[in-house]
Amino acid sequence: MLWTRQPASFGAAADLDYGLDMLAAAKQGRLQRTMRLYRPAPTVAFGQRDANLPGFANAVERCRALGFEPLVRKAGGRAAAYHEGCLVLDHVEPQADAIMGAKSRFARFGLLLAGALREAGLKAGVGEIPGEYCPGEFSVHGVHPEDPGHKVKLVGTAQRVVAGAWLFSSVIVVQDSAPLRRVLTESYAALGLDWDPATAGAADDLVPSLDVDAVEAAVRRAYAGFATLQDRPMQDLLGQVPVPAGGSAA
Repeated sequence: MLWTRQPASFGAAADLDYGLDMLAAAKQGRLQRTMRLYRPAPTVAFGQRDANLPGFANAVERCRALGFEPLVRKAGGRAAAYHEGCLVLDHVEPQADAIMGAKSRFARFGLLLAGALREAGLKAGVGEIPGEYCPGEFSVHGVHPEDPGHKVKLVGTAQRVVAGAWLFSSVIVVQDSAPLRRVLTESYAALGLDWDPATAGAADDLVPSLDVDAVEAAVRRAYAGFATLQDRPMQDLLGQVPVPAGGSAA
């Protein structure tokens, strides 16, 4: 597996588009099994169903007022928020019959990421928790060390499958959960959707010493048990690299 660390966000929309470009390249046989990791710009990624709700325009305005870029993604369910305190994993693989095993991927990678978080010092498990944002059967949650009844969503996953390849994306919330809770509260209120803000948290709410680097290292160790990892620079994936947001191309 090629293992690529994106040095800086390209911007909310460009980050999402790059994952789809990787998927297209895998479908065309130009990209082998690859993992790309990056810390994203502040983003609220809405689902297709959200965009059809009467309150969507209001939700978009609220996101922007709080410094988050609103986007509508092609994969996944309801609105999810992330920022620089999160780690995004885009795992792409070419596969002749990509639809086969689509559901099992959610279970397999959910368990893998929960194991990585446990290795990093968290009490983590797989399964939807009542009232969570962007609910999913295979969400990864953390358990408060002093209150076993208090669970927070730490990882959301989404998958896009095309003929000949698949993209499995995971967002790990590691640090600074307060802005995420606020923008989710505003967005879900505008959309008229019920949820429990107490389910939105970060790894460092449960283990204060954790940071993105520590979680990334644990994720790498977990994936090293899944595949042989080969470090590659971004330029080796698709050739031209987008200009990072607020910066210049390397």
